[in-house]
Amino acid sequence: MGRRFEGLTALVTGATGGFGRGICERLAHDGARLVLSDLEGPPVEALAASLGTETAMLCGDIAVEALSEKLVDLAVKQFGRLDIAINNAGVAQSFVRLPQVPSDEARRIIDIDLMGVFYAMKYQLPQMERQHRQTGKGGAIVNISSVAGLVGAQRLSVYAAAKHGVVGLTRSAAGEYAKKGVRVNAVCPAFARTAMVDDFVKMTGKREADAIAEISRGVPMKRVAEVEEVVEAILFAADPKNSFMTGHALSVDGGITAI
Repeated sequence: MGRRFEGLTALVTGATGGFGRGICERLAHDGARLVLSDLEGPPVEALAASLGTETAMLCGDIAVEALSEKLVDLAVKQFGRLDIAINNAGVAQSFVRLPQVPSDEARRIIDIDLMGVFYAMKYQLPQMERQHRQTGKGGAIVNISSVAGLVGAQRLSVYAAAKHGVVGLTRSAAGEYAKKGVRVNAVCPAFARTAMVDDFVKMTGKREADAIAEISRGVPMKRVAEVEEVVEAILFAADPKNSFMTGHALSVDGGITAI
């Protein structure tokens, strides 16, 4: 049996983060060529060197529109096409009530978590549509939202608003491009063992076990996700064999949205 992403070109933003690194490692293992992006160059270079596949990279701030255009251009120049785009770059907010969120922080969250996804799709979608017209093969976009994009999130109001926006962009683009060979889905994880959770634990000043218990109190499984569990869902959404799923917001949340 062949590797499921053999010969495909995948673009991953936020490539060196918890989800990003796991996504890249699995894509490379399954045969994909990778276009990598994150804020800082050295971590991306180190990741690229570890993957054992063809890579290209371009670092910068996903909140700057020009980066998204250049990333698509890079994929086409280096590898001839763009088959998969995983829009993973994002930031969290301070864990406070809405009136306590500084306005400049709120704007930054919207610029990265929502506008960054908009800019990414603005350039990814036309390229994948062109490929579909020319070769009959389009592509798949996976946007990383959050369970906070499906329900309210106390003390994460602006983050939740941005992630709700990502789900809205996902469903709208999926409808627009369903006949044009491009699938667009979102994956909506709850807290997972990433740097975001580590930062939360530090912020609480509590023992790690107590802090994790607090953030998983409303999770029926009574734990946070492992990175690998979320990555598995992302790859499911990106898999070319999953060819009839589009416009879906796939929750990976330990049962939060089931109750």
